[in-house]
Amino acid sequence: MKKTLLFAFLSFTAYAQTPEQKLAELGLKIPEISKPIAAYTHAVRTGNLIFLSGKGPKNENGEYIIGKLGKDLSIEEGKQAAQRAALEHLAVLKAELGDLSKVKRIVKVLGMVNSTDDFTSHPQVINGYSELMQAVFASKGVHARSAVGHNSLPLGMAVEVEAIIEVE
Repeated sequence: MKKTLLFAFLSFTAYAQTPEQKLAELGLKIPEISKPIAAYTHAVRTGNLIFLSGKGPKNENGEYIIGKLGKDLSIEEGKQAAQRAALEHLAVLKAELGDLSKVKRIVKVLGMVNSTDDFTSHPQVINGYSELMQAVFASKGVHARSAVGHNSLPLGMAVEVEAIIEVE
């Protein structure tokens, strides 16, 4: 009986973690939001949906991670860049909502990969974004997704990701 209660308590404790606590457990921090690099806004809310503008990956120093997959960056480096783009989106969501627990579902993601013509591992690169959203939001983080290659991206960014989020 004691083992059952302990298991139930531990399960509830793990389940009760906020998205911010999950990020801390992963050793990740939500970055500061920077100003848009052109004539757009970070997010538009209509009803219970937030449309997030494309965000690129920034390192801990606030510099964009640049390079072309298949030439300058490995799949693993691209995956890490996609994870950094996810953190940029989380920063926007936190600013919009005040609390990431208000996210009901990551609905749709479009991941764009700056890649050579013969690079074909776009899904593996954008998994960095998807896996982080699933780690932070559990089943709410599972989403529909497209991952495509581009010959170039703004400022030479390795990846750019946009998303549609359902919120409370």
